[in-house]
Amino acid sequence: MSGHSKWSSIKHKKGKIDAKRGQLFTKLARDITMAARGGGDPEMNASLRLAVTKAKDANMPNANIDRAIQRGAGGGEADNLEEVTYEGYGPGGTAVLVDAVTDNRNRTVAEVRLVFSRGGGNLAENGAVAWQFEAQGIITVSAAGQDPDEIQLAAIEAGALDVDVAGDGSSVEVYTEPGSTVAVREALAAGGFEIESADLAKVPQNTVELDEKAATATLNLLEKLDDLDDVSKVHSNADFPEAVLEAAAAG
Repeated sequence: MSGHSKWSSIKHKKGKIDAKRGQLFTKLARDITMAARGGGDPEMNASLRLAVTKAKDANMPNANIDRAIQRGAGGGEADNLEEVTYEGYGPGGTAVLVDAVTDNRNRTVAEVRLVFSRGGGNLAENGAVAWQFEAQGIITVSAAGQDPDEIQLAAIEAGALDVDVAGDGSSVEVYTEPGSTVAVREALAAGGFEIESADLAKVPQNTVELDEKAATATLNLLEKLDDLDDVSKVHSNADFPEAVLEAAAAG
């Protein structure tokens, strides 16, 4: 499992705490609204089904989910929202992609640029780092009480592209084609495996190993970017030392 994937897993677990203050629900609702533009029926819209599943995994109330779908499918205020991706560099020369949903590009880019500047990085031109990433689905499956080999076999049979077992054997990361994420997740769940998270991500083709100082600075940058209201997802090619990730998980 790559260092960045581990950071994503840590962030997912912390997200359940974030939900208490509402920020996570707001971001999830916006993602559902954007996905619902492609059709309001989750059974006919794979992107919407995945967004709804992610929201339910975070214990988002069904009423909130339904309202978000209606906003997207019905147009209106959702027409003011647009998806935009910002590219930049973090400490140690790491590549960073920031996916945002905004109704005001000027506000969002100013906020993103400020976080990069304060975090020891800088915003880059479009195309500067995006070529280093590939869109994939990532499903994290708990291996507690399970044989990781069985999870790997089930994932491959369900159509996964690749499988990666955590160093401590606690979980298995399953990589899929973006359009197959929901089907693979459902197949694994039907097989009795516990799904910790499932989402679309931009996976780096190569990673950059960081020393502890650069890793800590990069982790802080990614978390500050992720905390921005308009930001949906943050991706990087950073590979973090175990000690830094353990400290982040404990925090």
